[in-house]
Amino acid sequence: MNALTVVGSALPRAGRMRRNPIWRTVRLHAVNPAVFFGMPWVIAGSAWVVSMVVGLIIRSVAGGIDIEGMRYSWAVLSPQWYLVVVGVQAVGLTFSFALGIGSTRRDYWMGTLVMFVLVSAEMAALTAALVQVEKATGGWWLGVHMFDALWYGQNGWLTDFYTTFALQLLVLSIGAGATTVYMRWRIPGMVVLAFGATAALVVAGTVVTLVQGWAELFGWLAAIGIVGQFTLLLGLALACAFGGYLVIRRATPR
Repeated sequence: MNALTVVGSALPRAGRMRRNPIWRTVRLHAVNPAVFFGMPWVIAGSAWVVSMVVGLIIRSVAGGIDIEGMRYSWAVLSPQWYLVVVGVQAVGLTFSFALGIGSTRRDYWMGTLVMFVLVSAEMAALTAALVQVEKATGGWWLGVHMFDALWYGQNGWLTDFYTTFALQLLVLSIGAGATTVYMRWRIPGMVVLAFGATAALVVAGTVVTLVQGWAELFGWLAAIGIVGQFTLLLGLALACAFGGYLVIRRATPR
């Protein structure tokens, strides 16, 4: 009975020991929260200001009530390019330090992915909410489209949340995964990765062209809908995350 008691008490302790290193990595990434939670919204806010100015200019010239053409603006996606860099820096600037304070590669990578999920969820929730605010106010009372653009605002809050979450997680995972390749093989690895990815896209496009399958491909994408399309992107994000884990197991910190 005493042995069973000791083993039983050790199991929760082991679970806590496993969670703590992962959460320690999350806290390590969050030392400067502005990088993950501040700058993306500074960029989005700047794009919003530009959109408002452009909208005011168009309204003063054309006098339109709703500037429908702005629905094709990509301003809502402006933070994505920055988040790729965040994915790169998240690994490049913390990996060596994390190992130095006792984190394993597995715990470090899991903690990094947890941070990415938190950032993606926060961005997705606020973006989806701002889409609804923009729709409710008729484009900020000016008929201007910033968040209610592209595919946003068409299928409700939950769809906007899911598609944004998948996109955020993809760009962060691409940045982090590419960094693991650099840390493992340096410049030669990045050259191989870039040429390999380009070659794969070219070969895929060539095959589809030769079999005259573009119509079928676009038809299939239309059939699975926006949720299905972003589920493919979410799957690609998970593939990048898994590939990054396989590489970082052999990466050399500097």
